[in-house]
Amino acid sequence: MGAQLRVYKRRIKSVTATKKITKAMEMIAASRIVKAQRQVTASTPYATELTRAVTAVATGSNTKHPLTTEVESPVRAAVLLITSDRGLAGGYSSNAIKAAERLTERLRSEGKEVDTYIVGRKGVAYYGFREREVAESWTGFTDSPTYADAKKVAGPLIESVQRETAEGGVDELHIVFTEFVSMLTQTPVQNRLLPLSLDASAAAEEDSAAKHEILPLFDFEPSAEDVLDALLPRYVESRIYNALLQAAASKHAATRRAMKSATDNAGDLIKSLSRLANAARQAEITQEISEIVGGASALADATAGSEK
Repeated sequence: MGAQLRVYKRRIKSVTATKKITKAMEMIAASRIVKAQRQVTASTPYATELTRAVTAVATGSNTKHPLTTEVESPVRAAVLLITSDRGLAGGYSSNAIKAAERLTERLRSEGKEVDTYIVGRKGVAYYGFREREVAESWTGFTDSPTYADAKKVAGPLIESVQRETAEGGVDELHIVFTEFVSMLTQTPVQNRLLPLSLDASAAAEEDSAAKHEILPLFDFEPSAEDVLDALLPRYVESRIYNALLQAAASKHAATRRAMKSATDNAGDLIKSLSRLANAARQAEITQEISEIVGGASALADATAGSEK
């Protein structure tokens, strides 16, 4: 019985140490969420206004440009998947990967070849384990991305858009990331960055009209095509940067939720083991008392027999 009690004590000590670790990770993730939320809030207006400027150029000119012109028969698409460098975040990375898989299947069913670009070690490991080809990958900055990281990711994608498909270029650019909705809700989303959907611009114009905002008129110098050439990298970079920040905030929220669940489970396990340890201790004490009483009774009987 004493051996069983020692086993329970060792397990309680081990689970208590694990609980301290998960609690610390929960607090770290909670502190990082605040910073990530601020960065998302700060970057979203710029990305939104830049998108409005691009759509204004697109709707205000007849220039054909990869940024705004739909290809009649697209044959190749690029998909940028944003995952995490680290685990312990529940289903965060796996949900994004599943969304990218569904998008890839849909694009292939439409007769398009797909070039996959990946951010994060989890996505790289997933595709590497299955021996799937990846055009390019980046790791090491998913927890705290910077605009320089976004530019590094956007560079090869912009080059592939600007090349002809016969030379390995793409007709479409899609991005899959996890959107931060709230502390409890993070949703994997898939957006097409290029060509820019003019339906979104029409919706933005209707929203502005509903708010009685006056939409600006633009004059293009030296030409609309030159303006689009200048806006293309900034548009892609800003959208990728915003997606990286959204993904980082979502990852920290998922980590916090997973670590809180692990901490709560560890607490429940400690309570359960403590009850078992107490029961084992009581059984041991009861057995010792029984042995003492039995020994005293036997000694009394032996003494009584000798007196006779």
